[in-house]
Amino acid sequence: MIMKKRNSSAMVVVVVSLALIVAVLLVFEISMSSISTLRAAGSISSPTSTSQGKIWRSSFDEEGRGKEHVGKQVISCDRSHREYDMCSVNGANVVDPVSSTFFLKDPTVSSVGSIVVEKIKPYPRKWESFPMKRIKELTITSGPSGPKCEARHNSPALVFSAGGYTGNVYHDFNDGFIPLFITVNSIYKNRDVILVVSKARDWWINRYKNLLHAFSSHPIVNLDNDTSTHCFPSATLGLISYGFITLMPNSSQTLLHFRAFLDKAFGSHGQNHPPKSDSRPQLLFLSRPRGIGREIMNQNEAIQVAKEVGFDVILFEPTGTTSLQQIYALLNSSHAMVGIHGAALTHALFLRPGSVFMQVMPLGTNWVGKMCFGEPARAMGIHYIEYRINVEESSLVEKYGKNETVIKDPGRFQGGNWSVDVMSIYLKEQNVILDLVRFREYLNETYRKAKVFMDKME
Repeated sequence: MIMKKRNSSAMVVVVVSLALIVAVLLVFEISMSSISTLRAAGSISSPTSTSQGKIWRSSFDEEGRGKEHVGKQVISCDRSHREYDMCSVNGANVVDPVSSTFFLKDPTVSSVGSIVVEKIKPYPRKWESFPMKRIKELTITSGPSGPKCEARHNSPALVFSAGGYTGNVYHDFNDGFIPLFITVNSIYKNRDVILVVSKARDWWINRYKNLLHAFSSHPIVNLDNDTSTHCFPSATLGLISYGFITLMPNSSQTLLHFRAFLDKAFGSHGQNHPPKSDSRPQLLFLSRPRGIGREIMNQNEAIQVAKEVGFDVILFEPTGTTSLQQIYALLNSSHAMVGIHGAALTHALFLRPGSVFMQVMPLGTNWVGKMCFGEPARAMGIHYIEYRINVEESSLVEKYGKNETVIKDPGRFQGGNWSVDVMSIYLKEQNVILDLVRFREYLNETYRKAKVFMDKME
């Protein structure tokens, strides 16, 4: 009797234990099913660490089941360069021009913990505080959710500022179009792109419309005048720059490539065929406006010497309203150019490789003149000649005396500091009276090279 009771008790324990095991398995199966359902709904996914925090990303397999994978860094910024910062948005985004903010738009991406926020001034002169104060700061954020999309684009956005020193033709190219050329060919080579521009004033758009169209066939998105929101599949904010015009990244991106790009923008409109030669090379003599410094006071006499040497001389003084197409056509048909140091010499980029360029260099401009215009000319295959004036040819002698350091040793006076005060002395206070006997010798050399180039091009 006692044995039967013990057997019955054991049976009960076994049954209860089996029931508990079954219950646990059922609960576990339900929990796993719930987790799987949540993952399939996109509520749970795997984190990927980025420099901005963790970005969560999920996707689905062919049967609709959720699966996790390592997400790409969605918002990233490179601030390691002296000249520029660059930020990338590797996902769908919407820009609100009113707030100058780019919002992530990809529904599979959300920030975890803190919201990712990056700010950037997309102008490649970050080492210089003065122009950067005039650049609007743009914001990139992973949240909250951005505004509704009003204009949808299928091409990525390339975002930059046309502020800073824009309006000075040297800086228009050095800080604008050459960095834009490098960036497009480095990141978006042979790809369509939308230019999104801050401080894109009407005069700038009209003046450079041919050049802008060569970069992109789409109308630019103006962050200052446009109030509509725009959606892009991705975006790059900032331009790559290596400093002075001549500094290009590699052998596949040189100033000769940029010159070919300029010909694409300006040389296909039927205005750039060189005129029939009358055996006299064409010299473009670049003139400066009166009253702003670095004026050649005996310019007319210098032009007469150029004619006597054998040139057909065209006196040209470009202004802010002169058509860039006209300037390109004029320089592209010339065999030589002469001009005194100044921003207008940037137009030497329009000269054909093999032509001749003489830069008249006032006191105190030797280094900056060589870097800004001399080295780029050589890099383009242009014969470059420097006419460095003597002390007696500078108007500064009358004000300071020839024995003062500012005159006899400009390098020592500057002390490596190209400050506003120093620039004012050498660039604004100084005019030049050319030694015509000496200048004729330089013109003779210019003529010989220009004549060889003209004969070769016929």
